Amino acid sequence: MAMPPIKMTRTCSIWRALEVVGDSSVLLILEASWIGAHRFDEFRARTGLLPTLLSDRLKRLVTAGLLEKVLYSQSPPRSDYRMTQKGRDLYWPALMMLRWERRWTSLEGKLTVNLRHKRCGHLFEPVPTCLKCGDEINARDVDWAEGPGVGWMSAHYSRRRQQRQSVAERLGSAGLMIEVAQITGDRWASLVLRSIFTGLRRFDEIHRDTAMATNILSERLTWLVDKGVIQAHEYGSGVRRFEYRLTTKGIDYYPVLLMLMLWGDRYYCSPEGPPLLLRHKADGHELEPAVTCSCCGVPVDAHDVTFEIIEPVGALEPASEPALSLS
Repeated sequence: MAMPPIKMTRTCSIWRALEVVGDSSVLLILEASWIGAHRFDEFRARTGLLPTLLSDRLKRLVTAGLLEKVLYSQSPPRSDYRMTQKGRDLYWPALMMLRWERRWTSLEGKLTVNLRHKRCGHLFEPVPTCLKCGDEINARDVDWAEGPGVGWMSAHYSRRRQQRQSVAERLGSAGLMIEVAQITGDRWASLVLRSIFTGLRRFDEIHRDTAMATNILSERLTWLVDKGVIQAHEYGSGVRRFEYRLTTKGIDYYPVLLMLMLWGDRYYCSPEGPPLLLRHKADGHELEPAVTCSCCGVPVDAHDVTFEIIEPVGALEPASEPALSLS
């Protein structure tokens, strides 16, 4: 009996990053940790996750090295969950997710956050910036080429239930990032966007690139169209066929994937080097991405930023520890 052909997908640090954080429940836990949650009951209150699901995802995050358990009670044994350096290095992707949510969703009645840069003393917005030239990064201005670590790998997708709608239902107004968590937390959707950002716009092209099942791909394309992130454009004659192009809202999601790629390059890169090399189209210089302060232009670090969490009326009391504590 012949074995079915092994599905292959393009090597990508975004893929590897999404294998870790491309899960809605994981993102809810990380958000709660940034807001100041450290103990199981605090995560439960913030995320609304069922105890069994919360316990499973916390174990995953500890195994992946993003959180560590710190014993604070011997009898009975109880532990805090604290971010490791690897977890703290997701700070820039988190800021880009927050930026996208604030720009493209209604903030009325939702949990909000004010960011203050201690270095310049001002409230600021996080800006995706190329440090080589100082320009704000826009997907239209970035070109890519294959890097030394490019290749193909077998598409071993771990089974994950679709949780998009449950994110909004669980959080209501208690979350900082709801719609962006639905996209980033749905690994399939983010991989579709990865393909489109690299110029693959037709169904067959995206299918070959992601190696996902055709029914899953069809559903994700339809959902992303409904969310206003991509548009379907008919082409050819005879049988109706479509190519999928990014809307302005979709293009603005690029910094999220870019910062996830940087994180994936740091922790999951092959020995040969990164799979992708990015250049600014203006003069072809190497792209050097960073998240900077909108006021002083300096790259932001978690320890140089203070946060004020503004809870919606009737929601949880403000965290007793400093908001978005990454310790």
